Amino acid sequence: MDTQHDIALTHALAAIPGPVPPSGVLHAVIPHTSRFTVVGNHLAQHAELSLVAIGIGVHIQSLPAGSKVGIKALAARFPEGEVKIACALRELEAHGYLHRTRVRLAKGRVATRTVFCNQPGAVLRGGVAPVVGPAVRVPALAPAVVREHIRVPEPVAVPEPTAVPEHRPVPEPVPVPEAPHAPVRLPSRTAPTQPRRPLPHPQALTPELRQAASAFLADLRRHAEELVLSEEAVEELVPGVAAWLERDATTDAIRRALTADLPKPLKHPARLLRHRLTALLPPPLPGVHDLAQPRRAPVTPFQTCDGCERAFRSHDPGHCRDCRAQYWEAA
Repeated sequence: MDTQHDIALTHALAAIPGPVPPSGVLHAVIPHTSRFTVVGNHLAQHAELSLVAIGIGVHIQSLPAGSKVGIKALAARFPEGEVKIACALRELEAHGYLHRTRVRLAKGRVATRTVFCNQPGAVLRGGVAPVVGPAVRVPALAPAVVREHIRVPEPVAVPEPTAVPEHRPVPEPVPVPEAPHAPVRLPSRTAPTQPRRPLPHPQALTPELRQAASAFLADLRRHAEELVLSEEAVEELVPGVAAWLERDATTDAIRRALTADLPKPLKHPARLLRHRLTALLPPPLPGVHDLAQPRRAPVTPFQTCDGCERAFRSHDPGHCRDCRAQYWEAA
């Protein structure tokens, strides 16, 4: 039997498509046809949950509705003790997978209602909060999982049963279907649009600058066939090109800046040229005085003292400070 099992496993591994890794786990995937549960990798590969919490979460997700998932029931099912199982349930509750609330039943008893969520982050991804009935109340998720406040409909209070004689049976309350609740929509997270920067203008738009800029824009389609501009677009972009020419930018430099790395397909050439003329505008050329070397402060030369022959800084020859002090004391 062992030999047959090894042979079957060898054939199964040989059927794995693609290159086989030299180390690590290999998966022999056989499709399930019955008795299986879909578990997300966010739970099976959770980076913060313990292995016990992941295992209990997968086990609870595979159980049918109405199954007992309390600490006592899980401790009777698994070899782990009650303390370890209680810690694992708290981990699942902290990360939004498990929700436990106290509800009052029809006869005045209080019970714990347990709800397991297979996708705690689905509210943020889909933008719709689940609708919760009166018997179940979903508390706010942990701050590490959900960073926005989601409003959930409050549960409807169940009236207390009225007192009846003991010899009469107490009728069970008939559940009343609730009106469907509208889903709660989250606000959109689109960032506010930034105002468009104005097109640069020259200090003086002379007729010569206007003519040169207009001819330059009309000639662009010879260098890039995508940049076919209308007369209205040319008239609108003339001040931007004139501002570049006023700052001593050559036509070749402007052409390279406007035609480099054009997107394909280019749907709006005038908008692209407007953006590049505004965003890539070079600064004015510095003047001759701006490029000159800064002047250094004049340095006081060294002199030799006539009395002690020590060096000291002074513009005029003579005595140093000590010799002058001795001279005044002697006088």
